[in-house]
Amino acid sequence: MKRIIVTFFALAVWAIPAMQAQVSPQIYAESFRKGETHVTEEKFDVKLTPDNGSYREMIKDTVGNDRYELTITPQGPEGDTQITSWRVRLRDLHHSIYSNILLADQQSSADAKNNLWWLDPNQFGGVPIRADRIVKVDGFYVEFQVKALHFTPLDSPYLDSMNVHFSFRNSDPRAAAP
Repeated sequence: MKRIIVTFFALAVWAIPAMQAQVSPQIYAESFRKGETHVTEEKFDVKLTPDNGSYREMIKDTVGNDRYELTITPQGPEGDTQITSWRVRLRDLHHSIYSNILLADQQSSADAKNNLWWLDPNQFGGVPIRADRIVKVDGFYVEFQVKALHFTPLDSPYLDSMNVHFSFRNSDPRAAAP
């Protein structure tokens, strides 16, 4: 009987974290920007590395004109070249006064919904790194999720790669989820 209990306990200790790791939470927020602008729908993956740490993509409106600029920039300790996280920004080219419209509120806060733009693998960060992040901006939705990341060395806080999937759509992606 003891052997069965010990075996069951060992399986539970192993299985529960494995099941939790597979489930990615979905976090939804609405930008402080409320408008009617729609975008040309698209999906793409971005692979970030120290050698290719920054990324820039123009997002088009439904007419085909460049309307938004998506940028991803690395972050790390001041004065260091190592990367500990990446920051995603979306800027409206018609209203450049706002540097990032992926914010739920223009005031800084620790609320996860206001920090979806920060791809921070720190376990004490406000947003789980593999969370499915959905932000409604104007009349469209930006969905992005870290699909893979790697540290060098493995036990360090320094990232040597991160893969992020982006989806820009005019309909709520939560409605399409099973």
